Amino acid sequence: MFILDGQGRQPLHNKIYNQIKNQILTGELPPTTKLPSIKNLSSELSVSRNTVEYAYQQLYAEGYIHSKPRSGYFVSAIDPEFRPAPLPQVGTSLKESSEDEKSFAFDFHPARLSPGSFPVNLWRKLYIDCLKDDQNHLASDGNQQGDFDLRCEIQRYLSRSRGVSCDPEQIVICSGLQDSLSILAPILKEDHSKLAVEDPGYFVPKAVFRNHSFSIATVSVNSDGLDLECLQNTKSTVVYVTPSHQFPLGYVMPVTKRLKLIDWAESVGGVIIEDDYDSELRYFGKPIPALQGLHPLGNIVYVGTFSKVLSPALRISYMVLPHRLLTVYRRLFSEYFTNVSLLEQRTLQKFMELGYWERHLRKMRTVYKEKHDALLQSIHRHFGTQVKIIGQGAGLHVVIELVDNPLSEEELIKRAVESEVRLFPLSRTFLHKNGNRSQIMIGFGGMSIEEIDRGIELLYRTWLQEVP
Repeated sequence: MFILDGQGRQPLHNKIYNQIKNQILTGELPPTTKLPSIKNLSSELSVSRNTVEYAYQQLYAEGYIHSKPRSGYFVSAIDPEFRPAPLPQVGTSLKESSEDEKSFAFDFHPARLSPGSFPVNLWRKLYIDCLKDDQNHLASDGNQQGDFDLRCEIQRYLSRSRGVSCDPEQIVICSGLQDSLSILAPILKEDHSKLAVEDPGYFVPKAVFRNHSFSIATVSVNSDGLDLECLQNTKSTVVYVTPSHQFPLGYVMPVTKRLKLIDWAESVGGVIIEDDYDSELRYFGKPIPALQGLHPLGNIVYVGTFSKVLSPALRISYMVLPHRLLTVYRRLFSEYFTNVSLLEQRTLQKFMELGYWERHLRKMRTVYKEKHDALLQSIHRHFGTQVKIIGQGAGLHVVIELVDNPLSEEELIKRAVESEVRLFPLSRTFLHKNGNRSQIMIGFGGMSIEEIDRGIELLYRTWLQEVP
Protein backbone atom coordinates (compact mmCIF):
# COMPACT_ATOMS: atom_id res chain seq x y z
CA MET A 1 0.00 0.00 0.00
CA PHE A 2 1.32 3.39 -0.98
CA ILE A 3 0.52 6.61 0.89
CA LEU A 4 1.26 9.98 -0.66
CA ASP A 5 2.39 12.63 1.84
CA GLY A 6 0.97 15.99 0.78
CA GLN A 7 3.40 18.02 2.92
CA GLY A 8 6.67 19.56 1.78
CA ARG A 9 7.80 20.97 -1.56
CA GLN A 10 9.08 17.73 -3.06
CA PRO A 11 7.46 16.91 -6.44
CA LEU A 12 4.80 14.20 -6.30
CA HIS A 13 6.60 11.88 -8.71
CA ASN A 14 9.70 12.03 -6.46
CA LYS A 15 7.63 11.07 -3.43
CA ILE A 16 6.20 8.06 -5.26
CA TYR A 17 9.66 7.11 -6.55
CA ASN A 18 11.29 7.38 -3.08
CA GLN A 19 8.52 5.41 -1.37
CA ILE A 20 8.68 2.50 -3.81
CA LYS A 21 12.50 2.50 -3.85
CA ASN A 22 12.69 2.39 -0.04
CA GLN A 23 10.20 -0.47 0.12
CA ILE A 24 12.28 -2.40 -2.41
CA LEU A 25 15.52 -1.79 -0.49
CA THR A 26 14.03 -2.82 2.86
CA GLY A 27 12.54 -5.99 1.34
CA GLU A 28 8.98 -4.85 1.96
CA LEU A 29 8.52 -5.27 -1.79
CA PRO A 30 10.34 -8.56 -2.53
CA PRO A 31 11.69 -9.49 -5.99
CA THR A 32 9.13 -10.39 -8.70
CA THR A 33 6.38 -8.44 -6.89
CA LYS A 34 4.03 -6.92 -9.47
CA LEU A 35 3.47 -3.19 -9.05
CA PRO A 36 0.01 -1.62 -9.52
CA SER A 37 -0.71 -0.47 -13.05
CA ILE A 38 -0.14 3.20 -13.83
CA LYS A 39 -3.90 3.68 -14.17
CA ASN A 40 -4.75 1.98 -10.85
CA LEU A 41 -2.01 3.70 -8.82
CA SER A 42 -2.85 7.12 -10.22
CA SER A 43 -6.48 6.55 -9.25
CA GLU A 44 -5.50 5.26 -5.79
CA LEU A 45 -3.27 8.26 -5.06
CA SER A 46 -5.48 10.82 -6.86
CA VAL A 47 -2.66 12.02 -9.11
CA SER A 48 -2.25 12.16 -12.87
CA ARG A 49 -1.08 9.14 -14.85
CA ASN A 50 1.95 11.16 -16.00
CA THR A 51 3.06 11.56 -12.39
CA VAL A 52 3.02 7.81 -11.76
CA GLU A 53 4.55 7.03 -15.14
CA TYR A 54 7.43 9.43 -14.49
CA ALA A 55 8.16 7.72 -11.14
CA TYR A 56 8.05 4.25 -12.75
CA GLN A 57 10.34 5.36 -15.57
CA GLN A 58 12.94 6.59 -13.08
CA LEU A 59 12.76 3.32 -11.10
CA TYR A 60 13.07 1.38 -14.35
CA ALA A 61 16.05 3.45 -15.53
CA GLU A 62 17.89 2.77 -12.25
CA GLY A 63 17.14 -0.96 -12.36
CA TYR A 64 14.83 -1.19 -9.35
CA ILE A 65 12.00 -2.53 -11.50
CA HIS A 66 11.66 -4.22 -14.89
CA SER A 67 8.79 -4.55 -17.31
CA LYS A 68 7.17 -7.50 -19.03
CA PRO A 69 5.27 -7.00 -22.29
CA ARG A 70 1.51 -6.67 -21.67
CA SER A 71 2.03 -7.62 -18.00
CA GLY A 72 3.29 -4.44 -16.30
CA TYR A 73 6.14 -3.58 -13.95
CA PHE A 74 7.81 -6.01 -11.51
CA VAL A 75 10.39 -5.59 -8.72
CA SER A 76 13.90 -6.57 -9.81
CA ALA A 77 16.04 -8.99 -7.84
CA ILE A 78 18.68 -7.23 -5.70
CA ASP A 79 21.18 -9.36 -3.76
CA PRO A 80 20.60 -8.56 -0.05
CA GLU A 81 24.38 -8.58 0.54
CA PHE A 82 24.83 -5.57 -1.73
CA ARG A 83 21.57 -3.85 -0.95
CA PRO A 84 22.21 -0.24 0.23
CA ALA A 85 20.46 1.20 3.24
CA PRO A 86 17.24 3.03 2.40
CA LEU A 87 17.40 6.80 2.36
CA PRO A 88 15.38 8.77 4.90
CA GLN A 89 12.47 10.82 3.69
CA VAL A 90 13.71 14.02 2.09
CA GLY A 91 13.32 16.94 4.46
CA THR A 92 13.41 14.85 7.66
CA SER A 93 17.09 15.51 8.43
CA LEU A 94 16.68 19.17 7.58
CA LYS A 95 13.78 19.45 9.96
CA GLU A 96 15.70 17.70 12.71
CA SER A 97 18.80 19.86 12.26
CA SER A 98 16.79 23.07 12.29
CA GLU A 99 15.08 21.97 15.49
CA ASP A 100 18.49 21.28 17.06
CA GLU A 101 19.68 24.83 16.37
CA LYS A 102 19.18 26.89 19.48
CA SER A 103 18.29 30.56 19.30
CA PHE A 104 19.76 32.95 21.84
CA ALA A 105 18.41 36.16 23.31
CA PHE A 106 21.96 37.56 23.45
CA ASP A 107 24.68 36.53 21.00
CA PHE A 108 28.25 37.52 21.91
CA HIS A 109 29.83 35.64 18.99
CA PRO A 110 33.04 37.48 17.95
CA ALA A 111 32.47 37.27 14.18
CA ARG A 112 29.00 38.83 13.90
CA LEU A 113 28.57 42.21 12.16
CA SER A 114 26.06 44.90 12.99
CA PRO A 115 22.61 43.96 11.61
CA GLY A 116 21.56 46.21 8.75
CA SER A 117 25.08 47.57 8.25
CA PHE A 118 25.45 46.24 4.71
CA PRO A 119 24.55 48.97 2.15
CA VAL A 120 21.91 46.88 0.38
CA ASN A 121 20.30 49.54 -1.79
CA LEU A 122 23.60 51.02 -2.95
CA TRP A 123 25.07 47.58 -3.66
CA ARG A 124 21.99 46.62 -5.67
CA LYS A 125 22.28 49.78 -7.78
CA LEU A 126 25.98 49.23 -8.47
CA TYR A 127 25.35 45.57 -9.24
CA ILE A 128 22.69 46.47 -11.81
CA ASP A 129 24.99 49.13 -13.28
CA CYS A 130 27.65 46.46 -13.77
CA LEU A 131 25.14 44.28 -15.60
CA LYS A 132 24.24 47.15 -17.91
CA ASP A 133 27.74 48.55 -18.50
CA ASP A 134 29.36 45.61 -20.23
CA GLN A 135 27.34 42.50 -20.88
CA ASN A 136 30.21 40.89 -22.79
CA HIS A 137 31.96 39.94 -19.55
CA LEU A 138 29.09 37.56 -18.80
CA ALA A 139 30.40 35.33 -21.57
CA SER A 140 33.94 35.06 -20.15
CA ASP A 141 35.61 33.55 -17.09
CA GLY A 142 37.61 36.63 -16.17
CA ASN A 143 41.22 36.88 -15.09
CA GLN A 144 42.66 34.01 -13.05
CA GLN A 145 43.92 36.40 -10.35
CA GLY A 146 40.72 38.43 -10.29
CA ASP A 147 39.40 41.53 -12.04
CA PHE A 148 42.35 43.81 -12.81
CA ASP A 149 40.49 47.05 -12.06
CA LEU A 150 39.52 45.71 -8.63
CA ARG A 151 43.12 44.74 -7.97
CA CYS A 152 44.16 48.29 -8.85
CA GLU A 153 41.63 49.72 -6.37
CA ILE A 154 42.84 47.33 -3.66
CA GLN A 155 46.47 48.25 -4.39
CA ARG A 156 45.71 51.97 -4.00
CA TYR A 157 43.78 51.36 -0.79
CA LEU A 158 46.52 49.18 0.74
CA SER A 159 49.22 51.68 -0.17
CA ARG A 160 47.30 54.61 1.29
CA SER A 161 45.80 53.00 4.39
CA ARG A 162 48.01 50.06 5.33
CA GLY A 163 51.45 51.01 4.04
CA VAL A 164 51.59 47.92 1.82
CA SER A 165 53.93 48.28 -1.16
CA CYS A 166 52.95 46.15 -4.14
CA ASP A 167 51.80 46.12 -7.76
CA PRO A 168 48.29 45.05 -8.86
CA GLU A 169 49.98 42.07 -10.54
CA GLN A 170 50.95 40.73 -7.11
CA ILE A 171 47.33 40.68 -5.86
CA VAL A 172 45.17 37.56 -6.07
CA ILE A 173 41.42 37.85 -5.39
CA CYS A 174 40.18 34.94 -3.28
CA SER A 175 36.99 33.67 -1.68
CA GLY A 176 37.85 34.19 1.99
CA LEU A 177 40.88 33.32 4.11
CA GLN A 178 40.32 29.57 3.74
CA ASP A 179 40.53 29.89 -0.05
CA SER A 180 43.64 32.11 0.19
CA LEU A 181 45.47 29.60 2.36
CA SER A 182 44.31 26.66 0.21
CA ILE A 183 46.03 28.35 -2.74
CA LEU A 184 49.08 29.30 -0.71
CA ALA A 185 49.71 25.88 0.86
CA PRO A 186 50.71 24.02 -2.35
CA ILE A 187 52.87 27.00 -3.37
CA LEU A 188 54.82 26.75 -0.11
CA LYS A 189 54.82 22.95 -0.06
CA GLU A 190 57.57 22.84 -2.69
CA ASP A 191 60.17 24.19 -0.25
CA HIS A 192 58.59 23.98 3.21
CA SER A 193 56.93 21.32 5.36
CA LYS A 194 56.17 22.91 8.74
CA LEU A 195 53.91 25.84 9.65
CA ALA A 196 54.29 27.75 12.92
CA VAL A 197 51.10 29.31 14.28
CA GLU A 198 50.26 31.53 17.22
CA ASP A 199 48.89 29.76 20.27
CA PRO A 200 46.23 30.88 20.95
CA GLY A 201 45.43 31.76 17.35
CA TYR A 202 42.98 31.38 14.51
CA PHE A 203 42.06 27.76 13.87
CA VAL A 204 41.50 27.94 10.08
CA PRO A 205 45.22 28.10 9.10
CA LYS A 206 45.95 25.06 11.26
CA ALA A 207 43.23 23.03 9.54
CA VAL A 208 44.07 24.12 5.98
CA PHE A 209 47.82 23.51 6.21
CA ARG A 210 47.37 20.23 8.08
CA ASN A 211 45.11 19.05 5.25
CA HIS A 212 47.98 19.87 2.88
CA SER A 213 50.30 17.58 4.88
CA PHE A 214 52.15 20.32 6.76
CA SER A 215 53.20 19.63 10.31
CA ILE A 216 51.99 22.30 12.74
CA ALA A 217 54.12 23.90 15.45
CA THR A 218 52.70 26.22 18.08
CA VAL A 219 54.32 29.45 19.21
CA SER A 220 53.26 31.10 22.45
CA VAL A 221 52.05 34.70 22.47
CA ASN A 222 53.25 37.44 24.82
CA SER A 223 51.87 40.92 25.42
CA ASP A 224 53.94 42.13 22.43
CA GLY A 225 52.88 39.31 20.13
CA LEU A 226 54.66 36.20 18.89
CA ASP A 227 57.48 34.76 21.04
CA LEU A 228 60.44 34.84 18.63
CA GLU A 229 62.65 32.56 20.71
CA CYS A 230 59.89 29.97 20.74
CA LEU A 231 59.50 30.39 16.96
CA GLN A 232 63.21 29.69 16.40
CA ASN A 233 63.00 26.54 18.51
CA THR A 234 60.22 25.11 16.32
CA LYS A 235 62.59 24.84 13.31
CA SER A 236 59.67 25.98 11.15
CA THR A 237 60.32 28.02 8.02
CA VAL A 238 56.76 29.35 7.57
CA VAL A 239 54.88 31.33 10.20
CA TYR A 240 51.30 32.62 10.27
CA VAL A 241 50.91 35.81 12.34
CA THR A 242 48.36 38.53 13.12
CA PRO A 243 50.79 41.31 14.13
CA SER A 244 48.50 44.35 14.00
CA HIS A 245 45.77 42.82 16.19
CA GLN A 246 46.63 39.37 17.47
CA PHE A 247 43.72 36.96 17.35
CA PRO A 248 42.23 36.38 19.86
CA LEU A 249 44.14 38.33 22.55
CA GLY A 250 44.38 41.64 20.64
CA TYR A 251 48.09 42.32 21.24
CA VAL A 252 50.06 44.57 18.84
CA MET A 253 53.54 43.55 17.72
CA PRO A 254 55.92 46.56 18.08
CA VAL A 255 58.17 47.59 15.22
CA THR A 256 61.31 46.27 16.95
CA LYS A 257 59.90 42.76 17.10
CA ARG A 258 58.53 43.06 13.55
CA LEU A 259 62.02 43.82 12.25
CA LYS A 260 63.39 40.85 14.19
CA LEU A 261 60.70 38.61 12.69
CA ILE A 262 61.64 39.80 9.20
CA ASP A 263 65.30 39.10 9.99
CA TRP A 264 64.34 35.57 11.13
CA ALA A 265 62.59 34.92 7.81
CA GLU A 266 65.62 36.14 5.85
CA SER A 267 68.04 34.05 7.88
CA VAL A 268 66.15 30.75 7.50
CA GLY A 269 64.83 31.33 3.97
CA GLY A 270 61.38 31.43 5.47
CA VAL A 271 58.00 32.93 4.65
CA ILE A 272 55.79 35.15 6.82
CA ILE A 273 52.02 34.99 6.29
CA GLU A 274 50.64 38.28 7.64
CA ASP A 275 46.89 38.18 8.28
CA ASP A 276 45.57 41.73 8.58
CA TYR A 277 42.01 40.51 9.07
CA ASP A 278 40.44 43.50 10.90
CA SER A 279 43.04 46.23 10.50
CA GLU A 280 40.38 48.86 9.70
CA LEU A 281 38.72 48.56 13.11
CA ARG A 282 41.13 50.39 15.40
CA TYR A 283 39.46 52.84 17.76
CA PHE A 284 42.34 54.69 19.45
CA GLY A 285 45.35 56.28 17.80
CA LYS A 286 46.52 55.73 14.25
CA PRO A 287 46.12 52.40 12.44
CA ILE A 288 49.12 50.08 12.81
CA PRO A 289 51.00 49.88 9.46
CA ALA A 290 51.33 46.46 7.88
CA LEU A 291 54.41 44.33 8.45
CA GLN A 292 54.76 43.89 4.67
CA GLY A 293 55.51 47.60 4.20
CA LEU A 294 58.70 47.28 6.26
CA HIS A 295 60.25 44.87 3.73
CA PRO A 296 58.26 44.79 0.45
CA LEU A 297 60.90 42.69 -1.32
CA GLY A 298 60.93 40.01 1.36
CA ASN A 299 59.02 36.75 1.49
CA ILE A 300 55.95 38.22 3.21
CA VAL A 301 52.47 37.18 2.07
CA TYR A 302 49.92 39.81 3.04
CA VAL A 303 46.35 38.53 3.48
CA GLY A 304 43.28 40.73 3.89
CA THR A 305 39.49 40.51 3.66
CA PHE A 306 36.31 42.53 3.20
CA SER A 307 34.39 40.20 5.53
CA LYS A 308 35.08 42.01 8.81
CA VAL A 309 33.65 45.38 7.73
CA LEU A 310 31.52 44.91 4.61
CA SER A 311 30.02 41.40 4.69
CA PRO A 312 31.26 37.82 5.22
CA ALA A 313 28.50 36.64 2.85
CA LEU A 314 30.31 38.21 -0.15
CA ARG A 315 33.28 35.84 0.32
CA ILE A 316 35.77 38.31 -1.15
CA SER A 317 39.32 38.50 0.16
CA TYR A 318 42.76 39.06 -1.32
CA MET A 319 46.40 38.24 -0.82
CA VAL A 320 49.58 39.99 -1.94
CA LEU A 321 52.24 37.54 -3.10
CA PRO A 322 55.95 38.40 -3.19
CA HIS A 323 57.36 38.10 -6.71
CA ARG A 324 59.22 34.86 -5.93
CA LEU A 325 56.00 33.14 -4.89
CA LEU A 326 53.99 34.79 -7.67
CA THR A 327 56.08 32.86 -10.21
CA VAL A 328 55.26 29.56 -8.49
CA TYR A 329 51.58 30.53 -8.22
CA ARG A 330 51.30 31.12 -11.97
CA ARG A 331 53.00 27.83 -12.72
CA LEU A 332 50.78 25.78 -10.41
CA PHE A 333 47.48 27.56 -11.02
CA SER A 334 47.71 28.53 -14.68
CA GLU A 335 44.75 26.26 -15.52
CA TYR A 336 42.59 27.41 -12.61
CA PHE A 337 39.78 29.97 -12.64
CA THR A 338 38.92 32.51 -9.97
CA ASN A 339 36.47 31.34 -7.28
CA VAL A 340 34.87 34.78 -6.90
CA SER A 341 31.91 35.93 -8.99
CA LEU A 342 33.07 38.44 -11.60
CA LEU A 343 29.89 40.46 -11.09
CA GLU A 344 30.59 40.76 -7.36
CA GLN A 345 34.17 41.76 -8.11
CA ARG A 346 33.08 44.50 -10.50
CA THR A 347 30.47 45.74 -8.08
CA LEU A 348 33.09 45.98 -5.35
CA GLN A 349 35.43 47.77 -7.76
CA LYS A 350 32.78 50.43 -8.41
CA PHE A 351 32.06 50.61 -4.68
CA MET A 352 35.70 51.45 -4.05
CA GLU A 353 36.30 53.63 -7.10
CA LEU A 354 33.37 55.94 -6.28
CA GLY A 355 34.52 56.42 -2.68
CA TYR A 356 31.80 54.38 -0.99
CA TRP A 357 34.26 51.96 0.60
CA GLU A 358 36.05 54.76 2.49
CA ARG A 359 32.72 56.22 3.64
CA HIS A 360 31.51 52.81 4.76
CA LEU A 361 34.74 52.30 6.70
CA ARG A 362 34.35 55.59 8.54
CA LYS A 363 30.72 54.83 9.35
CA MET A 364 31.43 51.29 10.61
CA ARG A 365 34.42 52.45 12.63
CA THR A 366 32.13 54.92 14.41
CA VAL A 367 29.38 52.33 14.93
CA TYR A 368 31.71 49.68 16.33
CA LYS A 369 33.63 52.15 18.50
CA GLU A 370 30.35 53.11 20.19
CA LYS A 371 29.58 49.45 20.80
CA HIS A 372 33.13 48.76 21.94
CA ASP A 373 33.02 51.62 24.46
CA ALA A 374 29.53 50.59 25.64
CA LEU A 375 30.79 47.03 26.22
CA LEU A 376 33.73 48.22 28.32
CA GLN A 377 31.50 50.50 30.38
CA SER A 378 29.00 47.71 30.93
CA ILE A 379 31.71 45.25 32.01
CA HIS A 380 33.16 47.77 34.47
CA ARG A 381 29.71 48.66 35.78
CA HIS A 382 28.56 45.10 36.43
CA PHE A 383 31.78 43.19 37.13
CA GLY A 384 33.99 45.95 38.54
CA THR A 385 37.37 44.57 39.62
CA GLN A 386 36.21 40.97 39.35
CA VAL A 387 37.34 40.76 35.71
CA LYS A 388 40.38 41.80 33.69
CA ILE A 389 39.82 43.00 30.11
CA ILE A 390 42.30 41.86 27.43
CA GLY A 391 42.60 43.12 23.85
CA GLN A 392 40.48 46.27 24.00
CA GLY A 393 40.79 49.12 21.52
CA ALA A 394 40.28 47.30 18.22
CA GLY A 395 38.32 44.59 16.41
CA LEU A 396 34.91 43.14 17.22
CA HIS A 397 35.62 41.35 20.50
CA VAL A 398 37.52 41.49 23.78
CA VAL A 399 38.62 38.75 26.13
CA ILE A 400 37.64 38.94 29.78
CA GLU A 401 39.41 37.04 32.51
CA LEU A 402 37.49 36.36 35.70
CA VAL A 403 39.60 37.01 38.79
CA ASP A 404 39.75 34.24 41.42
CA ASN A 405 36.86 32.35 39.83
CA PRO A 406 36.87 28.54 40.19
CA LEU A 407 34.49 27.87 37.28
CA SER A 408 35.90 26.30 34.12
CA GLU A 409 35.23 27.68 30.65
CA GLU A 410 32.90 24.77 30.01
CA GLU A 411 30.85 25.56 33.11
CA LEU A 412 30.79 29.31 32.35
CA ILE A 413 29.50 28.67 28.83
CA LYS A 414 27.01 26.08 30.05
CA ARG A 415 25.52 28.55 32.53
CA ALA A 416 25.41 31.23 29.83
CA VAL A 417 23.54 28.92 27.43
CA GLU A 418 20.99 28.13 30.13
CA SER A 419 20.41 31.88 30.42
CA GLU A 420 19.94 32.28 26.62
CA VAL A 421 23.41 33.81 26.09
CA ARG A 422 25.71 32.57 23.33
CA LEU A 423 29.49 32.63 23.81
CA PHE A 424 32.30 31.39 21.58
CA PRO A 425 34.82 29.16 23.43
CA LEU A 426 38.25 30.75 23.66
CA SER A 427 39.64 27.21 24.02
CA ARG A 428 38.95 26.65 20.30
CA THR A 429 41.80 29.06 19.52
CA PHE A 430 44.34 26.96 21.46
CA LEU A 431 46.05 24.05 19.76
CA HIS A 432 46.95 22.76 23.19
CA LYS A 433 44.81 22.89 26.32
CA ASN A 434 44.28 26.37 27.71
CA GLY A 435 45.83 26.59 31.16
CA ASN A 436 43.76 29.65 32.07
CA ARG A 437 40.26 28.29 32.58
CA SER A 438 38.45 31.57 33.21
CA GLN A 439 39.04 33.56 30.04
CA ILE A 440 36.01 34.18 27.83
CA MET A 441 35.61 35.86 24.42
CA ILE A 442 32.98 38.59 24.28
CA GLY A 443 31.98 39.77 20.80
CA PHE A 444 29.89 42.90 20.36
CA GLY A 445 29.50 43.51 16.62
CA GLY A 446 26.08 41.90 16.15
CA MET A 447 24.33 43.42 19.18
CA SER A 448 22.79 46.81 19.95
CA ILE A 449 24.14 48.89 22.82
CA GLU A 450 21.05 48.05 24.88
CA GLU A 451 21.45 44.32 24.21
CA ILE A 452 25.14 44.48 25.14
CA ASP A 453 24.38 45.94 28.57
CA ARG A 454 21.51 43.56 29.27
CA GLY A 455 23.60 40.59 28.15
CA ILE A 456 26.58 41.55 30.32
CA GLU A 457 24.30 42.08 33.30
CA LEU A 458 22.80 38.63 32.73
CA LEU A 459 26.28 37.06 32.54
CA TYR A 460 27.20 38.70 35.84
CA ARG A 461 24.08 37.34 37.54
CA THR A 462 24.59 33.94 35.91
CA TRP A 463 28.22 33.58 36.93
CA LEU A 464 28.58 35.52 40.16
CA GLN A 465 25.09 35.81 41.63
CA GLU A 466 22.01 33.72 42.02
CA VAL A 467 19.81 34.08 38.94
CA PRO A 468 16.36 35.36 40.04
